Amino acid sequence: MKIVVIGGSGLIGTKLANNLRNLGHEVVAASPSLGVNTITTEGLTEALSGAQVVVDVANSPSFEDKAVLEFFETSGRNLLAAEAAAGVKRHVALSVVGTDRLLQSGYFRAKMAQEDLIRASKIPYTIVRATQFFEFVNGIAYTATEGQTVRLPSAFVQPIVSDDVAAAMVDFTLEAPVNGIVELAGPERLHLDELVRQYLSAIQDTRQVVADINARYFGAELDDQSLVPSDNARITTTRFRDWLSRSTTLV
Repeated sequence: MKIVVIGGSGLIGTKLANNLRNLGHEVVAASPSLGVNTITTEGLTEALSGAQVVVDVANSPSFEDKAVLEFFETSGRNLLAAEAAAGVKRHVALSVVGTDRLLQSGYFRAKMAQEDLIRASKIPYTIVRATQFFEFVNGIAYTATEGQTVRLPSAFVQPIVSDDVAAAMVDFTLEAPVNGIVELAGPERLHLDELVRQYLSAIQDTRQVVADINARYFGAELDDQSLVPSDNARITTTRFRDWLSRSTTLV
């Protein structure tokens, strides 16, 4: 089966493309650096020719409100139109748990716009909402840093390692579309401030993490339900502390 992975040179896309190839599928890893651009449409028609499935795991290069919305709307429209023209049978997209609860944030408004385009398309689909990746904790700390202080809400998160995301995405790619949302999360709930505190301690970073009820997460207010999955989520097995203890590329 021919499968096109949009964002195929990124963190999840690279792993997913390799996993699918190892199962014997014909995989096109598509990204601007690989000659396929969903914003300009360069190389898009050629990449999708003969494809049965498209998996979109691309992310915006900018999280600024206007830029991120333009990215997901433009990319989504171009990609879905090209899929329809190519006769693609199903569309799988990676999104974020809590997207519909965090619309104060420009990033999550953009992800909702992407999801809305998928729903409006006539192409059968599965939207996979995943929780925060272990590998993104450094970025969360960076955006919340003021001097030597990291201010974060103490809301619960249920983070997941990228290897487990990519493994689960193989199943969602090959299974029949659900024409709806499925959720994917790691095995344990942690307070967001504690998650970042553990990470900074592991890399011997001297910044101090402060739990602040007024702190925002990418512009959104959080409560203990904002970033955690429903009871029906698929739960993976890798724990954050285990990843920290064995990872040699934390930053």
